[in-house]
Amino acid sequence: MNASDVTSQPGADKPGVRMVRVSEDRAGQRLDNFLLGQLKGAPRSLVYKIVRSGQVRVNGGRAKAERKLEAGDEVRIPPVRLESEGQQKAGPPEAFMKRLEEAIVFEDEYLLALNKPSGVASHGGSGISHGAIETLRALRPGKMLELVHRLDRDTSGLLIVAKKRSALTELQALLREDHGAGIIKHYLTLLVGRMPDGVMTVDAPLHVGLRQGGERHVQVNAIGKPSVSHFTVLERRGGHSFCQVRIETGRTHQIRVHAQYIGHPVAGDDKYGDEVVSRRLRDQVGLKRLFLHAASLEFRLDGGKRPYLLSAPLAPELAQVLERLGR
Repeated sequence: MNASDVTSQPGADKPGVRMVRVSEDRAGQRLDNFLLGQLKGAPRSLVYKIVRSGQVRVNGGRAKAERKLEAGDEVRIPPVRLESEGQQKAGPPEAFMKRLEEAIVFEDEYLLALNKPSGVASHGGSGISHGAIETLRALRPGKMLELVHRLDRDTSGLLIVAKKRSALTELQALLREDHGAGIIKHYLTLLVGRMPDGVMTVDAPLHVGLRQGGERHVQVNAIGKPSVSHFTVLERRGGHSFCQVRIETGRTHQIRVHAQYIGHPVAGDDKYGDEVVSRRLRDQVGLKRLFLHAASLEFRLDGGKRPYLLSAPLAPELAQVLERLGR
């Protein structure tokens, strides 16, 4: 069976169901991104819905949206009803497209680096029509653009998008390496209070749970995945600690939960933070968002022959908060 779309048996048990064999050049791609490519015009929320409901199968079994596909995998894709061409949702607003265009800090033939603003989702879904990746695709129509990783919506900073399948595969392999060997990641953050030591390593496993209503909530728990963060105080500002953080692992909400765990939550964190302090910082110095910024990424592509050191300047609204706090 070749790499093209194929309707076949078994599994194509309903009209319109397709059985698609994953080709070599799609190996390593996430299931959700593969489906978005197969179901042109389908919103990401619909893709997640058909995956969660079990309508999508990989090699006959249920699969999660984040599953990495392998060459030769057989994907069952159910028929979906898409909006007609005249009813399709409008593209990203022009002003928003211009804002993200101006936020691109690096681009070459392999990848694009965006200094993602706070409040912008990495991708659409859950009521968000246009995230960063959808808007970048609108800016580069017809070009292959795939998210290498994600940032929380409230976190600003470096978001890497691959422009070649080979770059995507290599970068995702680097991200899977343990102990930060593949990609060196540094963040900037303001921690509430005076962190007692200038340098502190937090080695605490993190477990992702769900609260009522389906909201993700992460906590330190022995049954969780290994997670390591290194905090270094750069300055003391207004009784708080402006820090650089190097993370060896990239768990959901890792820095925010580790900061809470040591008793110095990230300033402005409405999920894991100190509500009283966050309100005070908002009133006194204008901090209206999470003080967390993905500042730099260092890695090598092409088997180590092509070095990258990418950086994104601290968001202006965060720099202003530091200035108002004083030393």
